[in-house]
Order: sequence, then C-alpha cells, then structure tokens
Amino acid sequence: MPPYIAFLRAINVGGHTVKMDHLRKLFEGMGFSNVETFIASGNVIFSAEEGDIRSLEAEIEKELLEALGFEVATFIRTDAELAAIAGYPPFPQPDLEEATALNVAFLADPLDDAANEKLLALKTEIDDFHIHGREVYWLCRKKQSESTFSNAVLEKTLGIRSTLRGINTIKKLAAKYG
Repeated sequence: MPPYIAFLRAINVGGHTVKMDHLRKLFEGMGFSNVETFIASGNVIFSAEEGDIRSLEAEIEKELLEALGFEVATFIRTDAELAAIAGYPPFPQPDLEEATALNVAFLADPLDDAANEKLLALKTEIDDFHIHGREVYWLCRKKQSESTFSNAVLEKTLGIRSTLRGINTIKKLAAKYG
C-alpha cells in the first residue's frame, strides 16, 4: 500500500489551529494507517485500502468538517505524483535561481483553457505562473509580501479551491515519502 499525501487547506492559518497529534488521531479514526504529519501546515501522510482518491478526499473533508467545525479542502496525491511534482522543472533554471520563492498550488482538477487564460492574465514583473496537470507553479521574483498574488486571489480568480505549498516542503516530503 503506497502512501497517500493529503494537502489540507485552512490548517493552522486564519485562526484555525489544529494540533498535529489531534489531526493524526482524526485520520486514524477514519480507519487510515501509518498516519504521519509533516510540519504543522496540514500535510498528512497515510495509507488506505480505498484506491479512489476522490472518495478519500470527500471522506476526509466530511470528517474534518464534523470534527473541527470548519471546511478543510483536501487535495490528495500519491507518492509517485508527489515525486513527479517535486522533480518537475516549471521554469528555466536561471529564473528559479533568481526568484525568492517557488510555490505549488494543488487543485482538484486540471484547469480548462478559460481558467488557464484567467490565471496567466495575473502575470506581473513579480509573479509568473506555469500550469502542469493538477498543479499551478507560482514563481515569485521578490518577497511574497510584495506580490498581489495569494491562494485567495487564485481561488477567487478561478472560482475553485486550492492550497499552496512551498517547493522546499514538497521536495522534503518527496524525499521522505516519494
């Protein structure tokens, strides 16, 4: 049973504090095994009998809403998908070296052409985007505090849910579980 990695939105941000041992217990209570958390930002690694990712995401979202009292969008990737995301070159190496941050937005589905256009219209001198599969790579050339882009802007622009992680977190997760 290869591990699944759940990227949870709204964990330990915006006043929604959840201790990682409590989150692990919630996942174990859903019948998942080998449950681990990775840093306190809503990354949960687990094994499950169920193979349908959509069903797993829906089950986790339902259980977390009941247990925590707020909506927690959930985006699951397999260990192989995570390794591919971590190793994917979304921008030329010189651009990556000059940037201050590279983040990955996890989406439920790939973007359609209209959504691609909307997202790419947000490009600025500071921010650049690359879309690949169910992920959006966001290259920030200056401090993120100087950018007008955020996960909230992404969700509002596209009308979909997402969650962001820094590439370093993703690479560390992939090295450990991928």
